[in-house]
Amino acid sequence: MAGCGGGSGGGAASGNPPSGGSGAPPGGGTPPASTNNVLSITVNGSLCSSETSSSYPNKPCVSLTVCTPGTTACQTINDILLDTGSYGLRIFKSALNVSLVPVTNNSGATIAECVQYADGSSDWGPVQTASVILGNEPAVQVPIQVIDPAFGNAAQASCEHLDTSPAEAGFNGILGIGSFAQDCGSRCASDGNNGIYYACSGSNCSGTEVPLSSQVQNPVALLPQDNNGVIVQLPNIPAEGSLSANGYLVLGIGTQSNNSPVTGTMTYLINDNPDSQQYGDISTSFNGHTYDSFLDTGSNGLFFTSPASLPNCASPNQEWFCPQSTQDFSATNTGATGSSSDAVSFQIGNFDSFITSTYNVSSEIGANPGGEFDWGLPFFFGRNVYVGLEGKQSSLGTGPYYAY
Repeated sequence: MAGCGGGSGGGAASGNPPSGGSGAPPGGGTPPASTNNVLSITVNGSLCSSETSSSYPNKPCVSLTVCTPGTTACQTINDILLDTGSYGLRIFKSALNVSLVPVTNNSGATIAECVQYADGSSDWGPVQTASVILGNEPAVQVPIQVIDPAFGNAAQASCEHLDTSPAEAGFNGILGIGSFAQDCGSRCASDGNNGIYYACSGSNCSGTEVPLSSQVQNPVALLPQDNNGVIVQLPNIPAEGSLSANGYLVLGIGTQSNNSPVTGTMTYLINDNPDSQQYGDISTSFNGHTYDSFLDTGSNGLFFTSPASLPNCASPNQEWFCPQSTQDFSATNTGATGSSSDAVSFQIGNFDSFITSTYNVSSEIGANPGGEFDWGLPFFFGRNVYVGLEGKQSSLGTGPYYAY
C-alpha cells in the first residue's frame, strides 16, 4: 500500500481482460447468487469516506465487521483500503469503538508494530486480537494492528513519517490480502532486530521477535473454507475516466460455484524465498530493463521508471506523468522460477488533465518513483485478478501466485 501518492511496497499478464469459459464472471461482473464469500468494492464510491478521499483518486474501499472476541459487541467499519500489496488488517484507534485484546509476549509486554510503506509513510501501534467478519463468512479471531501514533514510544527510529489520523492517511484502515499469511513471517519469528515488531512496557519499546501466531495476519488465511486466496473483480474504465466504480472481492479460488477460475487464466508464481531480494515479487521487463514487480490494489497508479518519451508533470505533481497525448506501452511479466510469461499492454495519460476533471477513477495514471515496477489499481480494471495464498492449493497451482 502506498496511499494516494505512491505504491505499496509489496509485493502479471495479458493486456486484455479474460473472457469466455465458466466460473467467476469478467471483472466487475455480477457473482452468482451465493454471496457469503463476496465483499463489495467501491472505488471512490459509497464505501469510501468523503472526509478521507477528497484528494485520493483510484481508492478501492471495502467494509468489514470487527467484534470484541467472544462477545456480540461488533462494529461495521467502512473506508477500509483494499490492498493486495500487504498482509493483515490495520485500523486506526480513532475509528474503533469496540474493545480488543492486547497481544503480549511471555513477559507480559505488549507487542507493537511499525509498518513502513513504499511512499515513505508508516503506521505504528499495538497488535491486538479481534474477531473479524469478512462478508458473511464465519468470524475469525486474528491479530490486527491498531494504528495509534501516541502508543508507547511512538518515535521509533525505524518508524518515520507516521500516519497520525484517517484524514492524513486517507483511510480508516487497510485490509492486506496479499499472498502471505503473516506480515513478516519467519524473519520476525527468529530475529529481534527486525525493525518491525517491538515489545513495549509502559512507554519503553524495544525490538523483539514475535511468533507467527502473534504476528498481524491475513484474515483470509484463517477462514474455514474460502482460505486459499481471493479474486479482485473490477470493471473497465472509460479512457476519459469515471466518477466511481463498483466491483467485488471474492474470497476463495475454486472453493464455491462463484469463484472457479475463468478458462485461460495464467498463473504467475511469486518468489517465496525469504533470503532472496526478490521475495514477494514476480519480474517485469520494460524498456530494455527487468524489474522486480508486484500487483497492488493499494497503489493508485502504475509506478515505474519512465522512458525518455514519457515526461513528468510540472510542480507540484512532478512525480506523475504528463504526456501531451495518451501513450501506449507494453511490458512483459514473468513469474518466479520461469513460470508463465506474457505481455501486458497499458496506457499512460496526462495526470494534470485528469485531476482537473470531474473524475476520480482512471486507468491511465502513472508516476515515476523508480525501483520496482508497481502494477497498481489501473492494472486491475477490466480483469479478474487472482491472489493465491502461500502453501494453499487451487486449480491455478500452489500459492503464492498471481493469476489473471
